[in-house]
Amino acid sequence: MTADLLNSQRQMLALIQSGLHYTKEPFELDRYQKLEKILLAQMAASTNTQVADLTAALTQDQGYITPKVDVRALIVKNQQILMVQDKPTQKWSLPGGFADVGYTPTENIIREVSEETGLQVSVQGLLDVFDTGKRTDIPQPFQYYKFVFACQPVAGHFTDNIETEQIAYFALDKLPDLSLNRTTKEQLVTLMARKTAIEVD
Repeated sequence: MTADLLNSQRQMLALIQSGLHYTKEPFELDRYQKLEKILLAQMAASTNTQVADLTAALTQDQGYITPKVDVRALIVKNQQILMVQDKPTQKWSLPGGFADVGYTPTENIIREVSEETGLQVSVQGLLDVFDTGKRTDIPQPFQYYKFVFACQPVAGHFTDNIETEQIAYFALDKLPDLSLNRTTKEQLVTLMARKTAIEVD
């Protein structure tokens, strides 16, 4: 499946879901519901996802449909990057996750880092925003804007939790088995270069 086709499907689904929210006419609602069912089946087949899982994940939003927001923290010590190991998959990524409603982006990343690592951090600034809709390596039915912040630990230590198996620092040339939906080596290379450029300036 091409990235262009998947992107078109995401756009069509957003239009359908917006129609379902705003349309009150029964026949139009029925048409939108049928179109949504057909499109979700196509997207599930294209991305090796179960239709039920895709339906549950993509049909909860109300109103005008927009991309999800994901926040991640880049924490560096001695040119090594702090990463967390996910308990269910045993794969590694930058600490972070979905932004919760009611918090600012920086409040969200502070909360996420605390929950996953036990560390309290100060946020130094936004390093980059990655759009998962532009990725061609792994077809994903979801589109996220991934906000990555440079952070500095100020207190705390790792505590066992329901999400994270362990935390550790890794050099770019010795990365662990990455959770590629969350973090890629290419993203890490970009982030480290951006952080270095900011520090030099």
